[in-house]
Parts: sequence; C-alpha cells; structure tokens
Amino acid sequence: MLQKKSNGNETAKYIRIAVLLIYDILAVFLAEIISIWTRFEFSLKNEQCIPYLETAVRYFWINVCVTLVIFAIMHLYNSLWKYASVQELLNVVVACLLSAALQSLGMHMLQWNMPRSYYILYFFFLLALITGSRFVYRGLRIIRHNYLGISVGKVVPTMVIGAGDSAYFLIKNMENSPQIRNRVACVIDADQNKIGSQILGTPIVGNDSKIPWAAEKYGVREIFIAIPNLPGARKKKILELCKNTGCKIKILPSMAQIVNEEVSVSNFREVEIEDLLGREPVKTNLDEVMGYIAGKVVLVTGGGGSIGSELCRQIAAHHPAQLIIFDIYENTTYDLQQELKKNFPKLNLVVLIGSVRNTHRVDTVFADYKPAIVFHAAAHKHVPLMEDSPNEAIKNNVFGTYNVAMAAGRTGTERMVLISTDKAVNPTNIMGASKRICEMIIQGMQHRFTKTNYVAVRFGNVLGSNGSVIPLFKKQIAEGGPVTVTDKNIIRYFMTIPEAVSLVLQAGAYAKGGEIFVLDMGEPVKIDDMARNLIKLSGYEPDVDIPIVYTGLRPGEKMFEECLKEEEGLQKTENDLIFIGKPIEFDQEEFFEHLKDLKKTAYEDDPQMKVVVKRLVPSYRVEKE
Repeated sequence: MLQKKSNGNETAKYIRIAVLLIYDILAVFLAEIISIWTRFEFSLKNEQCIPYLETAVRYFWINVCVTLVIFAIMHLYNSLWKYASVQELLNVVVACLLSAALQSLGMHMLQWNMPRSYYILYFFFLLALITGSRFVYRGLRIIRHNYLGISVGKVVPTMVIGAGDSAYFLIKNMENSPQIRNRVACVIDADQNKIGSQILGTPIVGNDSKIPWAAEKYGVREIFIAIPNLPGARKKKILELCKNTGCKIKILPSMAQIVNEEVSVSNFREVEIEDLLGREPVKTNLDEVMGYIAGKVVLVTGGGGSIGSELCRQIAAHHPAQLIIFDIYENTTYDLQQELKKNFPKLNLVVLIGSVRNTHRVDTVFADYKPAIVFHAAAHKHVPLMEDSPNEAIKNNVFGTYNVAMAAGRTGTERMVLISTDKAVNPTNIMGASKRICEMIIQGMQHRFTKTNYVAVRFGNVLGSNGSVIPLFKKQIAEGGPVTVTDKNIIRYFMTIPEAVSLVLQAGAYAKGGEIFVLDMGEPVKIDDMARNLIKLSGYEPDVDIPIVYTGLRPGEKMFEECLKEEEGLQKTENDLIFIGKPIEFDQEEFFEHLKDLKKTAYEDDPQMKVVVKRLVPSYRVEKE
C-alpha cells in the first residue's frame, strides 16, 4: 500500500514538472513575440517588425534551452509553489533576468540585431508569465480559504495575540495549509505603534484590553497567543481576558522549543491551568546543582513516578557518573529508561526494580553501587486511598524511608534528600502523618550518621502529577462533565513538576544536615476557580456546557494546607523562593523506640494504627472511628 502511494506521488511529481516545462516553452515564445509586438506599436504587420520577428524565431530554440537550464538551476521545478514566498519570487526574478541577459549576449555574439528595448520588454513579459504560473495556485487558494470558505462556514474565525515574527509565520502557515481551517480575523498587540497596521492583510485592532471586544466583533472562535517567553504576570492577565470570550485558546511554547523552525499551528499547545498561576518559575542555580551532582553516583527511589522521573531527567542533564533508578512499578520505569537512553546516550544508567519496604533489597543496592547522593521519592501519596489502608501507608512511607536512610548512613552517602509534602504540617490524614514521621526520621538520622547530610523538601500540590486534580478535571471535561469539586471554598498551593524538582535539586546544594526546605509557592488557589478556568480555557461555559458538582470533603482532607508550622520559623537561603524551617526538637531515643511499636502495629495490620501514629505525631488530628 505504501509502495503504491509512493509511486503515485512520484508520478504526480513528474507530470507536474512536465506541465511546467511545456508551459515555460510557450511562455518564452510568447514573451519574445509580445515584446516585439509591443515595441512596434502593437502590430506585427509593420515592415520594420518582420526582420526582428524572424530573428527572434530563429534564436528561439537556443533561447528556450538556455532558459530552461537557468530555471532548473534556480529550482523553479522542484519548489512547492503552494508555499511560495519572497524567496521563490526572488528566484523567478533572477532566472528571468538571466534569461534576458544571456539572450542579449547570445544575439550579440551571433551579430543578430534586435532593438535595445526588446530585451527589457522580454524580461518583464517573461517575468509576468512565469510568476503568474507559479503563484496563481496560491492566489486561488487564499481567495477560496479567506473569502469563499467563510460563506459556507468551513473556516474558524481566529484571533492572534502578538504581532511579531511568530504571528507572521503563524498567519502565513494558516493561509498556506489546506488542512488548517483557521482564518485570522484580527491581531492584538501591546505596541501602540503597530495598532492600525496589518500583518499579511490582517488588521492589528488594539492592545490586550481589546481582546473581549475584538472577539465579539469578529466572531472569533479560537485564540492563538503567539508571544514566546511571555512573562507569567502578563500571561495570566491575557488569559483572564481570554477565558471569558468562550473561545478555545492555544499558546506558543517558549522560543527555545521552536528554534530554527517556522512557527506553525502544530507548534502551539493547549493552555494549561499552570499558565493562570501568574508566577514566574522557580529559578535554579545550575552551577550549584552541577557542583554536587556532576561526576557522582546518584540514586533516585521512586524514579518512575511523576516527581522521580523529572528528577532523573534533570539529573541526567547534569552529568552524573552514574544514575540509578529504583522503583517497584516496572511499566513507567521502563518508559523512562527508554526516554533517557534516547536523550542521553552517554549516560551511565542503571534501572533496578524493587521495593523500599524490602530491607535486604535496599541494603544490597547501596552495598553494590554506593550512591553518593540519594533522592528518596518513593511513597504512597494518595490521601483518600491511604485513609482506607493506613497500615500500607506506614509500611511504605515510614519504613521505606527508614530503610533508605539507614542504608545511606551505613554506606557513607554524602546527601539524602527526602521528598515531603505540606500535608505533613498539622496532618489530618494518615498520608500527611506518615510524611511527618519521615521528616522526623531524617532529623534523627542526622545525629546517628553525621557524615551524611539528611534533608527534607516540603512543597504543595504538583500540577499534572499522577493522581492530581488537573488530569481528572481534563478527563471529566473531555467526557462532557460533570466536573467534580469536593468543596466550593477548598484552597491549595500549586507548583509545576519542573519547579518542584528544581527545589529538590537546589535543596541538595544547600544541605548541611537536618533541614526542612520549603518553597514560597505564592498565593493559594481555590480548586473551584481552577475547575471553572479549565472549563473556560477549553472553550466551554461552566454550569452551562459542563456542570460542576460539589461532592464534599473526602476522608482526611483539609479545607486548606499549611506550608510551615508556626514554631518552625523561617530562614532565608540564597534563592529568594526557598526557605529553611527550623527543626522541631523531639526526644529522638523515645521516637526510635516508638518506631518499633509502629512497625509491629503496621505489619500486624492492626486497625488501631491511627491511634499509634498519634503518639508519634501529637499534631496529627485523627478522626474518631
């Protein structure tokens, strides 16, 4: 089937070239005749005209052969003329100019006289005939796409925000591609000097404040934001204006992702809810990260998960001596392995399957590979599920962390970084309480193994991670709703996966032992607002096209999350968005003794697990069963 299709394409290509060759032969002949006809006052019966006409006909075969060779050299037979631009037009001009010049030279060498004006006229007539043949198809397509298409409702009226190079290439791409149904009706730009002018015939109608007005006036159904590297604050402002227009919105990624490519519709992505956060991404000092990762053996537990996999990607880019991925779930881990092999072919990569709950397996991994740096991301994190299986949360989160921390200390690991959560502060669920115990383990281990720097990194909800609310909302919107929100007033702090990983990597650079690092995540966000914004960004109206249903708080959920207990205090770091919480003092000997009871309770699947946890974490607010 593919072979037949390929043969068909080849045949069509040769037919197209043959048609162009025949047309060009006729064009050369007509250019010669019309030039003489014009020179002699639009008459070929003039007695003075006849000798020149005979000379032109005699030289025709030489002229046509030379001209066809010039056209071939100038790529006039292998260009895609439906995408013709200034470069193709320039090629046609140069080719016709060379044809006229070489004709003049040839006739002079043969001592065949022609009027001097003939060569100038010949150039212009040949240029008109050749240009017409090459650009008439594109012109007809533009007329059909821009004028005829809209009358039958086949095109999508579109607004482009930004009047720079990206907008130019985007509009050009929409005009040229028959598969694209978008017709750009108007352009928005913040530069007052551009307002009132046009891009490829499309008017620039106003600044950002005119977005709602222009969307209504021009019947816009889709909006393309064509401003690469758009600052977070302005992006949020633009999206706030766009989301109430009822239009589907797409945004251009950063310019770094489209370097050396002309901007096309396919470059644009759907607007994500993180675009509305209005906060600049956390900046990581790459030199600091490189300073302690480059040339070191690095282990990432839970490396196949959302945070773990992004950790592996960023670590791989910082030239570790060896990267070890340790995870119990082989499917996502295998996918990550293939991705890293492709993107980092020189990376010394080891992928191991196993559970952090298996003490012998963990000890063996540390003994065999002796990692200098450990990022511990393996954990159960789903709050409602862990409420129903509290013993599993303790087995995996607490004693998985204990196993890794002990192995790190025994083998002389330089740094161990625990991935924690804001749910560990005044926890109301077993997942958060288990993570608070993990933080206490890290602080306790710092006194047992002084050669290893143990730290924890605490952050809020991660947008787009497995099990997070945004993928659920997207799925519900795609299915036509309803979108489920637990409570209208519930709020959360949010950050992107790359931001979370930047914080983790930076924490490793700052680690001195026993710290809990906290990110300033900006203003909290109402989940209800996120749901409504996501519906609007998808081109629908909340409670009209997509209903929102409030289901009530799930077991263990808070109305709001805290980032730092008051008694922990805050200490600044070199990064203005990263802080260190002062460790809370506790009786470490008593704590580790209680851990033995906790382990016994967990592995006996004792239903009183939450009560036992309360003894270790006094701030844990456990519901009475």
